Amino acid sequence: MDPIVADWISLALRWAHVMVGIMWIGTSFHFIWLDASLRREQGMGDGLAGATWMVHGGGFYRATKYMVAPPEMPADLHWFKYEAYFTWITGFLLLAVIYYLGANDLLIDPRVMELTPMTAIGISVGSLIAGWIIYDLLCRSPIGERTGLLAFLVFLLACVASYGFAHVFSGRAAFVHIGAFLGTIMAANVFFIIIPNQKKVVAALMGGQVPDAILGKQAKQRSLHNNYLTLPVVLMMISNHYPMMFEHAQSWLLVVGILLFSGLLRLYANMKNAGASGSPVTAVLFYAAMVGMGAIAYASYRPGPDLESIGPVTFADVQAIVAHRCQACHSANPTDTAYRVPPKGIAFDTPDQIRRMAPQIERMVVLTKAMPIGNKTGMLPEERLMIAKWLADNKAGAE
Repeated sequence: MDPIVADWISLALRWAHVMVGIMWIGTSFHFIWLDASLRREQGMGDGLAGATWMVHGGGFYRATKYMVAPPEMPADLHWFKYEAYFTWITGFLLLAVIYYLGANDLLIDPRVMELTPMTAIGISVGSLIAGWIIYDLLCRSPIGERTGLLAFLVFLLACVASYGFAHVFSGRAAFVHIGAFLGTIMAANVFFIIIPNQKKVVAALMGGQVPDAILGKQAKQRSLHNNYLTLPVVLMMISNHYPMMFEHAQSWLLVVGILLFSGLLRLYANMKNAGASGSPVTAVLFYAAMVGMGAIAYASYRPGPDLESIGPVTFADVQAIVAHRCQACHSANPTDTAYRVPPKGIAFDTPDQIRRMAPQIERMVVLTKAMPIGNKTGMLPEERLMIAKWLADNKAGAE
């Protein structure tokens, strides 16, 4: 496929994915808040769970929730499902366009595991399906009635998936796949459990029957799971812009920290929305801050390179390395067939261009080793050290 055409398709899918994702997350967060904000009012019937008042856009709104369902079907019933479906569809298409069509460059990293494109794609698709099956079986088993144990096992499932992806795919692809893994569980919850259960409730009402309360209980459980999974999924999906995360030697441990941090943040928000206060609520926020700072410190730490063993490095040495290892992509006229223009407009054709981009070279080549992507041009460790030495000498000279 022509690189420019591929970029337009990627842009369109990314835009659509973000827009429908905002719709899904917005409705999900709103209804979780709504459920937590419900309060019993004087004279309220036994069939009602509670009500809440809201103000927005100059208008006042009152929402009431039924314990199971209203006695009769309303004339107009609004469903919230297509946001979830289209978020997953656009996300999977984006995964296919970027990582499946570009498997050799972005999905596979020979330094992690030697794979053929078809094998890597098969592992990707199979893992998404397997993740949902395992999760669903856990929820349907007797464990599903034990909230704490189920939460721990779902967390453990995400940790195992993180470890597996980090030891199979490139760092960038591993993080995106963790997001896709959790996002697939979320969308499947809507498609296989939440909406079908709601349809069964509607069918019962239309048939003059009393809906089974377990249907609403199951749907609420999966909806709450989606609420807790949203924050890590969003972070995983934007992580490909930040190599200090996915290029860490033990990046899967960082994912564990992200899962804990985001889970505690959601717990804090949900407790506050439910009206809780005091030291137990504050403690949750404190724990989240500790986990978050620990994850940042872990991701940021990298042992400094041993520059004492490197002799004097001239700019000509660095320019030769850049020309050999980087200019296939980062040139006004790339020779790498995956690009027709230099990525992000960054070219290294002149000495001024190289010097001007020195901070980014340090970040991407020396500190995170994210470039070249998948080390496709075979940059050697000693070459990275030579660039690090040149950068350090330049900083010392500037001081």
